[in-house]
Amino acid sequence: MGNLSIVLIVIIAANALISYKGFNDYGFFEKYKFNVGRIRAGEQFRMFSSGFLHADTTHLLFNMLTLFFFADRVIFFVGSVNFLVIYVASLLLGSVLSFYFHKEESQYSAVGASGAVTGILYAAILLDPRMSLYMFFIPIPIPAYVFGIGYLLYSIYGMKNRVGNIGHDAHFGGAIGGFVITLIMVPSLFQTDLLMVGLLSVPIIILFVMHKTGKL
Repeated sequence: MGNLSIVLIVIIAANALISYKGFNDYGFFEKYKFNVGRIRAGEQFRMFSSGFLHADTTHLLFNMLTLFFFADRVIFFVGSVNFLVIYVASLLLGSVLSFYFHKEESQYSAVGASGAVTGILYAAILLDPRMSLYMFFIPIPIPAYVFGIGYLLYSIYGMKNRVGNIGHDAHFGGAIGGFVITLIMVPSLFQTDLLMVGLLSVPIIILFVMHKTGKL
């Protein structure tokens, strides 16, 4: 399996072990989850630790399966160390954006690797935008860049309308992390695939404009 797969196995194992500890230990879960009030009180470690906790087994499996399907593509292009950098940076940026949008809500809490996983997903799409994705409810393949743009546009909608019990802002922050860090690591994309770089940046620009104009 080699070093590339070992990195992925370690990340999945860490998520599984820490999440299952949280499932069975309420005090542990409460101590390390993302909580605005506690972060504002100085417990910034929660912005990282919360990315390894999950609400339940379904939440854990969904995130780890998504990571499993896209990790190898990112590792192939940038290597295992850079993959880990993208993962951690996306996790943290997802927490930062979530904190920014909820900083006045002391009781706001969240858990999950979704920010990190979305960062890897968006990095994979940026590196290979023309790969085809198959969704169980759509019988035809979807170009990866179409899915990526649509996903972030839906995240903006979810942030604006508070759709479901989902951390849309963490997802979006993670995607920004995956996008920006990947471009820093592979600047040649500006030359080889500038159109796709531009297209994938559209939702990020929309978020920025909506926030600046007070619409989000």
